[in-house]
Amino acid sequence: MPLELHAIGRVQPFTTVTVKPQVSGQLAQTHFVHGQDVKAGDLLFTIDSRPFQTALEQAQATLEKNIALMNDALIEAEWQENLQERGLGTQRESQNKRALAESLKAAVAADRAALAKARLDLEYCSIRAPGDGRAGEILAHPGNVVSANETALVVLNQLSPIYVSFSLPERELGRIKRAQSTGDLQVRVEIPGEEQAENEVGVLSFIDNAVDSATGMISLKGTFGNANHWLWPGQFVNVTLTLGTRRGAVVVPSAAVQTSQTGQYVFVISEDLVAESRPVVPGFAVGEETIIETGLRAGERVVTDGHLRVTHGTRVVVREPADVGQPAPASRPDTHP
Repeated sequence: MPLELHAIGRVQPFTTVTVKPQVSGQLAQTHFVHGQDVKAGDLLFTIDSRPFQTALEQAQATLEKNIALMNDALIEAEWQENLQERGLGTQRESQNKRALAESLKAAVAADRAALAKARLDLEYCSIRAPGDGRAGEILAHPGNVVSANETALVVLNQLSPIYVSFSLPERELGRIKRAQSTGDLQVRVEIPGEEQAENEVGVLSFIDNAVDSATGMISLKGTFGNANHWLWPGQFVNVTLTLGTRRGAVVVPSAAVQTSQTGQYVFVISEDLVAESRPVVPGFAVGEETIIETGLRAGERVVTDGHLRVTHGTRVVVREPADVGQPAPASRPDTHP
């Protein structure tokens, strides 16, 4: 008997990225259509690069000028130091020449940094996909002026793999953690209303680090390969978390388990067709079947219908199927005076 927990889950993208420009300028071209699958590195947008190309050339020219001035200042500083050593120059003049040379060295270093930034800004004019995903609606079109780190251009959702988030009561947390200590736990999802859709099977990949004190629920996530994209972000699905398999379990139809003020019980039919009310401790319920932890033995017969006409000690008659070849209904007791 599989030990399963059931919940309603919601599909979440594995990653969500809002693509924004890293430089300001006029959007020149879009290189994809909304709803398209893109790969990491694919070109998405182009910003008019002419201002940035001009800035790059200007930075290059400033660097070359300052390199020439620096080289001249270094020669002048060495010449002044030689004059001082021969007693033909003053220490103050030598220090001034050396200071000028060092300041031009620093200017050249700053120019190289400015040149690197200009190259980077020019590269940022080509906006590429940071990862694999499905593009949403295009939010800016050619001709729009976009601002660095502000204007949203498109949202990319990674659909494969994908998450399904769901919540379970905190009382199940101990069972989940014990089962997870023995290996990966299987998570299966079904899409309501999609009878032809394949059931997706994944693994439990996340247990939240705290129970929600307002609801008493613990949040979990399953990770699914979703190669065929059956699962879609925002979609609600039926989730089944399998904790393991109970072998040799005593199982009854769930309809047999009744509840009274003193607890849960079933009516057991003895060999001489007398109904006995017997307290039981139910365990996991899977589909229309429930595991009985204590109170029943394998092979005993229980009442699954007509409970209102049965009391402890009542003699019963088990009805047989009315039509041969048709599925048998649940055992139905008939009382006798």
